Amino acid sequence: MKNTFITMLLLLIVVFCSAQEKYVPSQENLTNREWFRDAKFGMFIHWGIYSMLADGEWVLTNKSLNEAEYQKLADGFYPSKFNADEWVRIAKDAGMKYICFTSRHHDGFSMFDTKQSDYNIVKATPFKRDVIKELAEACQKHGLKLFFYYSHIDWHRPDYYPWGRTGRNTGRTPSGTWEDYLKFMDAQLTELLTNYGPIGGIWFDGWWDKPDADWQLERQYTLIHRLQPGCLIGNNHHKAPFDGEDFQMFERDLPGQNKAGYSADAEISALPLESCETMNNTWGYNINDRNFKSTKQLIHTLVGAAGNNANLLLNVGPRPGGDFPEGSVTHLKEIGEWMRTYGETIQGTRAGTIPHQDWGVTTQKGNKLYVHILNLNKDQLLLPITNKKVKTIMHFKDKTPVKYTKTKEGILLQLGSVPTDIDHVVEITYR
Repeated sequence: MKNTFITMLLLLIVVFCSAQEKYVPSQENLTNREWFRDAKFGMFIHWGIYSMLADGEWVLTNKSLNEAEYQKLADGFYPSKFNADEWVRIAKDAGMKYICFTSRHHDGFSMFDTKQSDYNIVKATPFKRDVIKELAEACQKHGLKLFFYYSHIDWHRPDYYPWGRTGRNTGRTPSGTWEDYLKFMDAQLTELLTNYGPIGGIWFDGWWDKPDADWQLERQYTLIHRLQPGCLIGNNHHKAPFDGEDFQMFERDLPGQNKAGYSADAEISALPLESCETMNNTWGYNINDRNFKSTKQLIHTLVGAAGNNANLLLNVGPRPGGDFPEGSVTHLKEIGEWMRTYGETIQGTRAGTIPHQDWGVTTQKGNKLYVHILNLNKDQLLLPITNKKVKTIMHFKDKTPVKYTKTKEGILLQLGSVPTDIDHVVEITYR
């Protein structure tokens, strides 16, 4: 009996200790999560020496280039048109609240002044400027938060070994110690979180390259939260969130969808959500990719994300000179014009009580429900609202009243004509 009691006591101690080790976010972190939920719109920026080849950020491995020769691209990287203030102003004018920048992508080239490797924009290029320092200063000046994309993959360092499923045909010699690579990443993350002021979040990518590796994520996440407790952590691993993560992202999909084929196992969590999407078909600059989505499509994606309780992180791939492609600038300007009218129906809202429909989505804020009609070929719309007392229903754009009738099935809106706006918003105010 005594031995049984001791065994049970030890088991309880183990369970208790395990529970104590679970991640508990700080109050600052929880506050930033709510800010993130309210923000709804951010800019993703994929930019590095791969931009010089104008064939996307995966060109090194996709084209099986020799990695030693690829490194020499840094010798000619001089982005004379780079202007951090202009980047941030374009984002702000579009209605965006944060920027997520590729501090280091899979090719292993660091876009900041790191002491952990000379393979970076300050030491290896004639440009000699720390673009992240300038971007951080511009974000602070204009009131946007700065997030860092950080690659778990590295096609350059020998200690990223054993190799994952990518970057295998680039002429590298198999060698290296995995623990050295983990220490390298921790040292770089420490630099990013101590040298550039308050950081909104770290956006990890690449776990999927070696899902069976000992990534030591708990150690890495603990380091980040110790350095900046409010810093949000997300990981693009296409799974349900791991302990220690603060938001969940969906690559080229809205939560609950799997059109891009990445989200089959991405169980939707209660964490803040984000969908990331390209304006054309590629993330990094591609000279042959002129297949830009229309402004209407991009606004529908933004509205769809909000109606599914998610942010939209919309990508720009700057040219090697550091300027944004004209197509990106035009679309962002047009989205910004739309946001100046309709932004309050998106930002600061949560998903509405009516889930995603073929005709559109709903968002809500306080006692207001915003009905976003994106695709309707008739002048009536039945909303399954039966348990709310309505004060007013109006067209959001011009504040004119919408005629409606109450039925057993809900509220039947009489719109007057078939909606033709990019997003015809009806505002319902409850008593």
